[in-house]
Amino acid sequence: MISKTAMITICGRPNVGKSTLTNALAGEKIAIVSPKPQTTRNRITGVCQRGDIQFVFMDTPGFHKPRTRLGDYMVEVVRQSVAEVDAVVLVVEPVAGLGPQEKELIESIRASGAPAVLCINKIDTVEPGTILPVIAAYAQAFDFKAIIPISAQTGDGVEELLKELAAFAVESPALFPEGVTTDQPEKQVCAELIREKLLQELDREVPHGTAVEITRFSERDSGIIDLEATIYCEKASHKGIIIGKNGAMLKKIGEEARKEIETFMGTKVYLQTWVKVKENWRDSQYLLHNFGFSDK
Repeated sequence: MISKTAMITICGRPNVGKSTLTNALAGEKIAIVSPKPQTTRNRITGVCQRGDIQFVFMDTPGFHKPRTRLGDYMVEVVRQSVAEVDAVVLVVEPVAGLGPQEKELIESIRASGAPAVLCINKIDTVEPGTILPVIAAYAQAFDFKAIIPISAQTGDGVEELLKELAAFAVESPALFPEGVTTDQPEKQVCAELIREKLLQELDREVPHGTAVEITRFSERDSGIIDLEATIYCEKASHKGIIIGKNGAMLKKIGEEARKEIETFMGTKVYLQTWVKVKENWRDSQYLLHNFGFSDK
């Protein structure tokens, strides 16, 4: 029986493992992951229950210097998410030294007055002795309630993190029904899983200039899901790259995405994809609003 809740924002610079951590905490894949920076564009909510506490985690875009209106939106999402929560988790890499993004995020946390926990992620990639200077550098910069080395990839330290975050839970009924792991609509998750494959299969600027819209989502009596998705890109040359020779790249992206969507939906899926060009959509307030990246 839920009697407490904890609203926790997860923030950090791009590509530090915030979405991998969110998935580990939620117990299933709800946020797409990629080695490319700025994979997450919107705030994504992950929910998990431990005893009488319901944890609500908000995975945020990587904090960066924006170059487009989309980038401005992503940075504002981070700033808003740090305010009015029970606690903040700052995720960093095991590097002894604070970059400008970390310094600015710490100032935002300080201004919000929210308690914060530092997660030093990717400890599986370094020697144990290299962690101590990282702890010292961040402990000097801010009074973190706890500093926890973790590997979101392997799960090492994740349970310890949950135990620390339990201290910030407040008396409250459940915010989400039992069994719910995210507040994302199924259509949005499907669109994101397709975009994940674009990030995985394409290089350089091409995948960062894409957006995915689900234009059909219907369920047959048999339970099979029919999906139609439109992939938008910014240049005609990018469209050719996405489609590939004889449609091979688009077919590969579609097949890989369909497998993940079937796992998520728990049923067979028929997926059809198209590619359209929308030049400079990342700087169009109208298109950003249409794609769900603006509240204005």
